[in-house]
Amino acid sequence: MTGSQAAPPTTAPEGACYRITSPATGAWTGHQDQIAVRIGGDWHFVPPSEGLLLFDRAAGRMMVYRSQWRPATAPALPAGGTVIDTEARAALTALVDTLRTLGIIGTPGT
Repeated sequence: MTGSQAAPPTTAPEGACYRITSPATGAWTGHQDQIAVRIGGDWHFVPPSEGLLLFDRAAGRMMVYRSQWRPATAPALPAGGTVIDTEARAALTALVDTLRTLGIIGTPGT
């Protein structure tokens, strides 16, 4: 996917894909959260389904649809000091939570 935006670009090559953000405008009005694909010079719209995973090239990150679009966020990295163990555990927990959000790993026991 090329990127996320609310309005169609003035020019887009065949096959260009965008995640439509809110408030959608122009030819994309009423299609927020959908994927717009340029085919035959027209925009075609794909509604997201639960678990849809895509890569936003403009933002450089994965996104997953779970009732709404959720981006993969990087956890804060531990920094030196006396609380390194606590910071490292928090960073690992945040990483695992992000992997679960994206559906890359499941919850324990599933």
